[in-house]
Amino acid sequence: MRLGGFVIHGNSADTLDRCLAGIAAVADECVAVDSCSTDGSADLARARGFRRVELAWRGYGAARAAAVEALEGCSHVFFLDSDEWLEPEAIAAIRAWKATGGGEAPYHGVLRRDWADLDGHRFLFRTEHHVRLIRREAARWDPGMIVHESLPPAPTVHLPIHVEHRFATSVEAMRSKVDRYALLWAIRYRAEGARRKAPAVQKAVHLVRHALFKGAVARGGADGWRLAEAVGHYHGRKYALLRELDRGAYPELVRAYAEGRLEELYRMLPG
Repeated sequence: MRLGGFVIHGNSADTLDRCLAGIAAVADECVAVDSCSTDGSADLARARGFRRVELAWRGYGAARAAAVEALEGCSHVFFLDSDEWLEPEAIAAIRAWKATGGGEAPYHGVLRRDWADLDGHRFLFRTEHHVRLIRREAARWDPGMIVHESLPPAPTVHLPIHVEHRFATSVEAMRSKVDRYALLWAIRYRAEGARRKAPAVQKAVHLVRHALFKGAVARGGADGWRLAEAVGHYHGRKYALLRELDRGAYPELVRAYAEGRLEELYRMLPG
């Protein structure tokens, strides 16, 4: 096995170094896809031995595809987001998995722990399965994946490995971020014929799911509820925006996506 590791970053200097350290500890070749950063992030990646691929921002799908292309010669790829990191136990577990040769499954999943740190109150918001170890020939991202760039379904082996994630440091910043994501989601999935759902129902379902069933309130109290509300807001907003697009809203953004003008799409996003 030859494992290629990558991260995608912009101005991420506040979180990037420990992310780079984790990737460098497990990968045989490392690539950093840099969306024209200006805060010293590129220097951090270079100091860790990462090869830089500079790419104007066209979304995560395009950036992940560029990373996989740059890791030619690797049998598998592994990635972290720039605000994620590996603890020593996870590094040891990935090294042990590498020693097995990885098996034949196209995907291997890990458990990501989403940590909230709201005004000094740190708690685990949720834990979710994510595919992060992938046979290179199965790593088929494309530029149309402007948000929720999940790979197509395929056999997946889930590993007892944890990836840590700085999920939220402010509820207000989270709401602002998810509003942009919701608009991108609506643009993409309207083009793909997404089924329409009631926004209020989606908001309530995801609020309850995260606050109660995923344990955000049990671990985070009132802050867990507020953050679960922000996540619920995102899921409701997606479908509200889908209805707005059906009524002709954001025509310039819809056209830019349909015509593949993704750099322009991101420049035109409100907020």
